Formats: sequence, structure tokens, C-alpha cells
Amino acid sequence: MTLRLFDTHAHLNSDVFTDSVDDVVLRAREAGVTGIGVIGIDAATSRRACDLAAAHPGYLHAVVGIQPNSAAEADSGDFAIIEELVGAPGVVGIGETGLDCYWDDTPIAQQHEYFQRHLDLAVRVDLPVVIHMRESAELIIGQLREQSRLPPAVMHSFTGNLAEARQCLDLGLMISFAGMVTFKKNDELREVAAYVPEDRLLVETDSPYLSPEPLRGRRPNEPARVEHTLRCVAKTRGVSAEQLADATAENAARFFQLS
Repeated sequence: MTLRLFDTHAHLNSDVFTDSVDDVVLRAREAGVTGIGVIGIDAATSRRACDLAAAHPGYLHAVVGIQPNSAAEADSGDFAIIEELVGAPGVVGIGETGLDCYWDDTPIAQQHEYFQRHLDLAVRVDLPVVIHMRESAELIIGQLREQSRLPPAVMHSFTGNLAEARQCLDLGLMISFAGMVTFKKNDELREVAAYVPEDRLLVETDSPYLSPEPLRGRRPNEPARVEHTLRCVAKTRGVSAEQLADATAENAARFFQLS
């Protein structure tokens, strides 16, 4: 039985997919994927996300922003471009933004500044935020707690522990799991996936990265493979894949404010 799936986070705007987007979309449709979030990491990829959303209306959905590791290289006018793009057809979110303490491409103070810009923009235009976290959960949670108004947000490709997940849930966040939850040694992450309430759970590929088991290491990852992550999480939670697929697809539509 084909599942009803939604890949909430894919970089089909990456150079890896320049000549293959139509084929990737076809395989996703055949696998039961009903929608894909195409995520920007800088001004150029955010424009590309909008172009793809225009080429595949109602199926590819653009999220525009400057990822923390891209902030140091951003030109002074790049965030203004993001502000303009939010009004483009098919734009459903702001990001990815957030904080990254693994790489040192961007000074942490500058990361905080860009994160705040994205949060403020999301509040102004009433769009949800896609948050990048890498070894930075404590700092992200701290900055979110400082907000006078917090937009809807998702911690994408969650890799934190159970205590951090609880804090994110207390803030009203969604939590999304990518291929890492399927890796054989990630029992702690599967424990988190089992804990998250069904109505706060999303799945993603983070294509072209993080191919799930049993395809780990095979690049590029692509949205059709989100089924492997969904089935792993369903098994961990002790529910049917059909039930969880329907729930996460509905969660995605609600989060991105899709009709």
C-alpha cells in the first residue's frame, strides 16, 4: 500500500539536482509523497526554491532564508532579498535559520543576529520558521525563550536529547526527524521520536544528505526515500506506517498553512 507522505525539508535547489528535479519529483510522486518543502540556505538558493515552487505549484513549497553557516558570506543586501521573496507565490516558510556550533563558518554573535532577523520577519509576515540546530539546542532554546512573540517553528533534523525535546515542545515547536533516526546506533534519538506527540511530529529527508537505512551512504538522498524514515519512526512508536504517514502529512499541511 502506498503511504501518504510529506517531505518537509529537501534541498532540491542544490546544484546536485540541477538536471534531475523533474525525475526526482516523479519518483517522489510514485512513492506517495504529496508535497515537498524546498529549503533555501542563502539568497540564491531561496530564489531557486521560489522558481521550483512556481514550476511545480501545489507540490513544491518554498522556504526562504539564510542558513547560519551561510550568514558570514551573505552580502549586505541579501536579507532584503529574503524579505522580498516572502511574497512570492509558493513561499510557505522562513528559513532555514538557527544556530550551528559544530562549524565555525560564522561567528556565533552574527548567527544570533541573523536568527533574530528571521524570527522577526516570520512574525511580521505570519509564516512558520524552519530552525537548523547542530550542537546548539541550548542556545536556540534560550533565544526562543527571549521572544515576546514566537512564530510557529520546527526543529528540523532533530538530533537533541529527550530533555531538549521536552523544552522544544514546551515552547510549542514541531520536531522533525530525518534519516539519522534510522541509523542502527541511534537508540537515544529513536527514544525521542517515540516521545514526541503525534500532532507535533514531522518527517524529512534533508536531501541530498542523510540517506536513511537501508540506503545510508548512497547519495544523493531524495524525497522518495522519506518513506524509510517514516516506517522507522512508526515502528519505534508501535503504530502502523499508514497511520503515522497520514498524521505527519496532515501536520505538514497545517504547519505550512496549506489549503
